[in-house]
Amino acid sequence: MIICNYGNKFNYELEKLTRLFMPFERIDVVNGDVESDKKAITKTDFYDDYCFVFVCVAIGDKKAEKSLTVCKCNDFDKTVELKLAGCLYDCLAEIFDYKPCWGILTGIRPAHLYLKKLNESGLSAANSYFTDVLRVSPDKLSLLSDTAISEQRIIGLSKSNSFSLYISIPFCPTRCSYCSFVSHSIEKASDIIPEYIDRLFAEITATAKITSDLNLNLETVYIGGGTPTSLSAEQLEKLLRVIDNNFDMKNIREYTVEAGRPDTVTPSKLSVLKAHNVTRISINPQTLNDNVLNIIGRRHTADDFFNAFFMARKMGFDNINTDIIAGLPGDDYHSFKETIDKIIKLSPEAVTVHSLSMKRSSKLTLNGFEPLIKEGETASEMVNYARELLSNHGILPYYMYRQSKTVGNLENVGYAKKEFEGLYNVYIMDETHSILACGASAVTKLKNQDTGHIARIFNFKYPYEYINRFDEQLRRKQEIYSFYGTCNENKVML
Repeated sequence: MIICNYGNKFNYELEKLTRLFMPFERIDVVNGDVESDKKAITKTDFYDDYCFVFVCVAIGDKKAEKSLTVCKCNDFDKTVELKLAGCLYDCLAEIFDYKPCWGILTGIRPAHLYLKKLNESGLSAANSYFTDVLRVSPDKLSLLSDTAISEQRIIGLSKSNSFSLYISIPFCPTRCSYCSFVSHSIEKASDIIPEYIDRLFAEITATAKITSDLNLNLETVYIGGGTPTSLSAEQLEKLLRVIDNNFDMKNIREYTVEAGRPDTVTPSKLSVLKAHNVTRISINPQTLNDNVLNIIGRRHTADDFFNAFFMARKMGFDNINTDIIAGLPGDDYHSFKETIDKIIKLSPEAVTVHSLSMKRSSKLTLNGFEPLIKEGETASEMVNYARELLSNHGILPYYMYRQSKTVGNLENVGYAKKEFEGLYNVYIMDETHSILACGASAVTKLKNQDTGHIARIFNFKYPYEYINRFDEQLRRKQEIYSFYGTCNENKVML
């Protein structure tokens, strides 16, 4: 597909929008016209008081055209961009006879944008903007509104000096076929794990000193990966002890550890988590169809998930999240429905419903799996059923994010019973406050509460690199001092 662009610099945005309809096809954006049987012409002619917008899409023997005039206004360039994107969307929707439910909205944080519009313009104007300008479907607007209201309440819990702590354990029993995270199988990485943990302990200790010096307030702790429970019970005990001994844990609102792979959950590991006051765990089947589990490269079975869940309940865990994925290869609507029906009978405190995202470096993508419109429609039925069933059981949406190349251009939504929402999930997605991150591939995100400015400190991506360049890693962490020093200077100036 070739996009022939005239008169503007919206190349990236137009390519990203076109990819909603053609996710696995090469898309080139050029200036001027070229010959092709798959082509979109996008044109903007600017005049003193208005801009003329024109889009023509021709694919094979199908053709669609749209045009309109945009009068001069505040934020004129952004308005022209949105109108041009809307025309392109309408042309592609006509040709493919398919309307992506999120319209022209491609950002990863729709609830963040919705809250911004809501606070700026009020409910009616915010809803109109999403349905009329962004072309978001009424169903997704309803989901978005419910999610944003819940997020707003959780955001309000954070204080001006709050931060959250993220710890990365980039190891798993195996690598799932849909995964693109930096994770290494325990079998292959066993030799470097002890040294990795030693370095991680040193970084946690250094980070704790910085937060103490700056008088920051720890709100939530999240240990993710990978699969943290891939570590032995002894290794987990040492890790949690280092955290307890270095941070002020008295006022934290939430302490989460991912126990995502049921085959890594044991009584001894759960005992360690309980002893260190972990308040929330996540045990993730992804599906309860054993055939699909085998296809996606997970070594556990549905029975392993149930055993792990009941084990955690017996040991007193009263805040358990479970993850499932809509659109997995080999799954269908009835199989997905059976999964969510079985999970709801367990009465979990939270369920996160993901939509399969085709990451470039995942095995699924490399092996040529290409879910198109039909698979997207099935995935849409899956997530709609999940929302209805969960909501009927008082498990309501509280946070949301979106990814590129997602089956059906769908969303990932966290659902929870009231007072059991995953606070960290909201804080990181909304960028509510600073997230200080330790471990390989972790990213520290620092937020200036006065200006909203975000600064990032990137840890080295791979465990061996993290180990070998650890001194440089620690030096980077010292940038936190200068960031907060700048924040204090801004306060003085104000």
